[in-house]
Amino acid sequence: MVLTRTLRIEPDKTTAAMYVVGTELNVNLDRRAPPTCKYFSVQCSHTVHYRISPPAPPQEDSTLLHPLTPKSTLIVTMDAASEHAFDSKLSVQYYRDPREALGKAVLHLTAVEISLDVDADRDGVVETNNPNKGSWKWGPRGHGAILLVNCDSESTFRKSPDTEKPEITKVSDLKDMSRMVVRTKGPAQLPEGYLLTLHVSQADAETIRVFRDGKQNSNSIEFSNIFSYFTRDYPLVLSADRLCQVIPYKGGVVETDFFVEGLRFPDKDFDGLVTINLSLLEPTSKLFPETPIFTDKVMFRVAPWIMTPNTLDPVEVFVCSTSDNYPFLKAMTHLAKESGCKLKVCHQFMNRNDRWMQDEMELGYIDSPHQSFPVVLDSPRDGPLSDFSYEELLGPDFGFVTRSALCKEVSSLDSFGNLEVSPPVTVHGKSYPLGRIIIGVAFPTTIHGRNMTQVVQDFLWAQKVQEPIALFSDWLAVGHVDEFMSFVPAPDRKGFRLLLASPDAAYRLFLNLQHDGHGEARLFEGVPGKKTMSVDDILSDPQLRYTNNYVQGCIDWNRDVLKKELGLEEGDIIDLPILFKMDEKNLAVAYYPDMVNMIVLGKNLGVPKPFGPQVNGQCALEAEMSALMGRLGLTCFFIDDFTSYHMKLGEVHCGSNTRRQPFSFRWWNLEL
Repeated sequence: MVLTRTLRIEPDKTTAAMYVVGTELNVNLDRRAPPTCKYFSVQCSHTVHYRISPPAPPQEDSTLLHPLTPKSTLIVTMDAASEHAFDSKLSVQYYRDPREALGKAVLHLTAVEISLDVDADRDGVVETNNPNKGSWKWGPRGHGAILLVNCDSESTFRKSPDTEKPEITKVSDLKDMSRMVVRTKGPAQLPEGYLLTLHVSQADAETIRVFRDGKQNSNSIEFSNIFSYFTRDYPLVLSADRLCQVIPYKGGVVETDFFVEGLRFPDKDFDGLVTINLSLLEPTSKLFPETPIFTDKVMFRVAPWIMTPNTLDPVEVFVCSTSDNYPFLKAMTHLAKESGCKLKVCHQFMNRNDRWMQDEMELGYIDSPHQSFPVVLDSPRDGPLSDFSYEELLGPDFGFVTRSALCKEVSSLDSFGNLEVSPPVTVHGKSYPLGRIIIGVAFPTTIHGRNMTQVVQDFLWAQKVQEPIALFSDWLAVGHVDEFMSFVPAPDRKGFRLLLASPDAAYRLFLNLQHDGHGEARLFEGVPGKKTMSVDDILSDPQLRYTNNYVQGCIDWNRDVLKKELGLEEGDIIDLPILFKMDEKNLAVAYYPDMVNMIVLGKNLGVPKPFGPQVNGQCALEAEMSALMGRLGLTCFFIDDFTSYHMKLGEVHCGSNTRRQPFSFRWWNLEL
């Protein structure tokens, strides 16, 4: 749609005006015409074009005159920028009749080309005047520029997220920002009093900052070459304290680079959309401010934080070193090596004996056409391990974000063992190519149950690209979804299996053992200080059976939710033989190490060693687990976490964390 501007001209006066190429000037000829005027004629320079609306044939006695009506409008355009100020002219002569002229209005015009440009087609290049640059649309045929939250830290000393620094501290920081270009073409100088300004609303200014390439002198440069400049050459242009900024106009053909950084992720009060405006201002008089005569705009969407499921390739594993977990740490070191992963150990001076690496943080990433990097979401639990993600992970190309609980005591459900994500799924024809986030909450009818703090839930829902699912996890003492579910890769069906803890599967296994004459086989053999239990003991304990009937009902509730929300069939689910018991608060904990609470590293699984009944020299639970996973081409590495983790109400997954490769699917191609 062509941008139009209303312009006034007056008889016997000369009006000077700026014209922006690609727009239209609309002049109502009757508004200021002499009272007895009935006709008019138009003359102009060869650089100026006009048409008359509504069109009317000239009078028969003169090819130059047109009848004047109350709706007579002159529509003026120009094809190219001026070489000099006011070098083009147009005049309108008014007549009472063809032989009697009443007056002439003269218009002096200066044409400029102006555009504010971004990478609206998402190919990594800032194109010129994309018609869709001022709006945003999802999908592979969508449009609109992408903006990253600049939440990594280019500084290695006294580090903090780059969003908290008042200036660009290193030129390398520019690669985390989105390039925006102001393109101009015109005379050496704008006419006196005219200004070019960038401006944003107060609300948008709270979410972005804009820096200018102050050292750039002439034509556009390649993005890869900008890193030779010094940081002082990138002044801050727009921010929360600076909503409008006059920018230099340089004559001729010029491209001026700007760099836009995001300050906030989408959230409950921020939809992620940001608009930046470029305006040409016209002077009026000393008593009044300049007025805009042309505005161009671009729209960005801030990239969401994206979680990575177990089916993506692992890159790095994180674990803690504590005074009592050497066997666990040794086993995890071996597993990481076998899986081709890096292993990062958080030592005691940092973790202060807080071993729950999964609970403290969740690892994800942000993505744009020009840049992508991992971002850790720090949980609101704020245990002794709370400094790890900030002090050890935040750095160049590794971002940090957190959400703190407000006016609410943090519960166990705020730890991120209670935050998982499914592999990609399609549900009733709707595609979720980035999977769906899964959290645990209280049962819908529970009045005083524990829930994940609302600020975290709001953040997760606001990202949009991994629509969350809420499961019932408050029946557990710890209350985390990773205590009863996990995902593993599979070569068939949907490309994965959902693993669920299943007391029914455990009782079926133990009944079969008893039937085959292994009722005396004992659990917990070799566990220091732990009383062994036989298969017969377990099967003859009515209270344990009642407990696990209840637990199975809770898991079945979640099973039905997951089948519906992930589009799963029974063939997509594997039941793992796991029993639970009740604590003093009548909340469930694992009876023996909870095998579903595993770490998935490609085709290798780090599974809690269950210390199940020994049959023919082999743990029956390990044998069942290995058989179930072996059908999928997966290998189980059983890790002894009994004393150092299981007895403290956690397992292998709780004590580890994994950074994974990002999705190959680009989030902006989602159909929303």
